[in-house]
Amino acid sequence: MKRVLWLLAFVVGGYFIVRALIEPFVIDFSDPSSYEADWGGPSLFGVLLVHIGPGVIAAALLVWMVRRSDRKPGAAPEE
Repeated sequence: MKRVLWLLAFVVGGYFIVRALIEPFVIDFSDPSSYEADWGGPSLFGVLLVHIGPGVIAAALLVWMVRRSDRKPGAAPEE
C-alpha cells in the first residue's frame, strides 16, 4: 500500500512540476489576452500563482518525502 502511495505522489507531483516548468513558455507575458481567461486571471500574478504554485509545493513535498524516507527507524541521526 505504501508503494502505491509513493507512486501516486510521484505521478501527481510530477504532473504539477512539469506543468509549472512549461507554463512560462505557454503564455505571452506582453499580451494579457493570452492569459486573462485562465485560472487566476486576469492578472499575470494570479495566473502564475495558480499554475506554478502547485508545482513548487509538489517539488518541496517530494524532496521532503525522499529525505524523510532515507532515515531508518531507530537509527541515531548523523552529525
